[in-house]
Amino acid sequence: MIMKTLPKQKPMYIGGQWVKREKTIDVYDPQDKNLIATVPAATKEDMLYTIEEAKEGFKIAASMPTYDRIKVLNDAASWIEKNLEEYATTIAREGSKTIKEARKEVTRCIHTLRISAEEARRINGETISFDQAQGSENRIGYYYRFPIGIIGAITPFNDPLNLVAHKVGPAIASGNAIIVKPAPVTPLSALLLAEAFEQAGLPPKVLSVITGDAGEIGDAMVTHPDIRMISFTGGLATGKAIMKKAGLKKISMELGSNSPVIILDDADLDEAVESTVSGAFWAAGQNCVGVQRIYVQEKNYDEFIDKFVSRTKRYRVGDKLSEDTDMGPLISENEAKRVEEWVQEAVYKGAKLWCGGTRKGAYYYPTVLTDVPADSRLAREEVFGPVAIIYRVADLDTAINQSNQVDFGLHAGIFTRDLNKAFHAISSLDVGGVMVNDSSDYRIDAMPFGGVKGSGIGREGVKFAIQEMTEPKVVCLKLPR
Repeated sequence: MIMKTLPKQKPMYIGGQWVKREKTIDVYDPQDKNLIATVPAATKEDMLYTIEEAKEGFKIAASMPTYDRIKVLNDAASWIEKNLEEYATTIAREGSKTIKEARKEVTRCIHTLRISAEEARRINGETISFDQAQGSENRIGYYYRFPIGIIGAITPFNDPLNLVAHKVGPAIASGNAIIVKPAPVTPLSALLLAEAFEQAGLPPKVLSVITGDAGEIGDAMVTHPDIRMISFTGGLATGKAIMKKAGLKKISMELGSNSPVIILDDADLDEAVESTVSGAFWAAGQNCVGVQRIYVQEKNYDEFIDKFVSRTKRYRVGDKLSEDTDMGPLISENEAKRVEEWVQEAVYKGAKLWCGGTRKGAYYYPTVLTDVPADSRLAREEVFGPVAIIYRVADLDTAINQSNQVDFGLHAGIFTRDLNKAFHAISSLDVGGVMVNDSSDYRIDAMPFGGVKGSGIGREGVKFAIQEMTEPKVVCLKLPR
């Protein structure tokens, strides 16, 4: 049975304490604009206090034995698993995902935390042959990895639980303290994650989840010298602004994309259509690796268009909490209006609209276009909405060249039965990941995840995030002769 109520007030979690404030932020369901909860609107002073608490939290986290970190992470995962429907309903209510999509996100979050527990036992160094340098014959040594301190995490609305877990899980596994600032429109899932860690016995002050406006508390976190790393998932413009402000600290950023998928003449068209339709319209297209640009070789172009449009028209748009719904609304009506404006601009410039192009409030119906001009925003930028563009191409090299002609490079996909062509694409596509016979949105939580160019710097994926959140320390022992 689906829960349809949430508490009207939800405190934030600072230094192991649940804290309320008189000034609050309203959290609305974008589907019907109903108020579902309020959270505190933290101040700069709240953030500075949280950082002081996290300084103590880091000392605690760094001294936790590995078996304690493993237990806490596994127990938090078990708590979420036991309360899966509450977590899924919260994701669906405050965000854009359908209840079916939300359940998948919760399941992924559980996996992310359990992977973090496993990787906690594998933070290893190695011995160093110091006697490779003449005069160092009597030296032996090694290096090990140590936690860097306080991680500042800024998370987006589109995966409000699992993307938080991708920052919190590795931070705890590697002995760091972490402060999470979730997106103001979807803070409830992050607060539920904090609840899971509290229930799991994570020592106070190791984790804080502080809610508020980016201008009020985000800058205080980004610029603070005691924050040793910023882990940010969001838009390119915000990422650039953070880079300018952050100062001398580690930065990890995933900044989105407008991912390409290539369909060659030898592809399994039915498989390609099903995969790319799902990849384009999952979570209403608000997916950093979602399919935006599809390059189809000439032989199959007409058939692919017909099948893709037919499948798109069967996509069921409606109530997020209905088991029959495939796609819900965008995160806000303003975002739906923006997507509508981009599509209208492309059509005005000569693009052909095959289906969709319709907005009702925050809903924007799955949209397919062809002949989109290269100078339109849809062709150059990340639409972050349910819009797919299909292009006709003569050959693989043309598809690769066009795929690379944007300032993004997160994921790409290619459908082909020819291994030589697949490996040519793998080596030539300027992206962080290439999915062969899958759409660009395929991902598991253990793989390295990140991009090139405007798609960001660094890598997430638990093992690789831990590498970002630790540093090697060299130990050299000079032995008596």
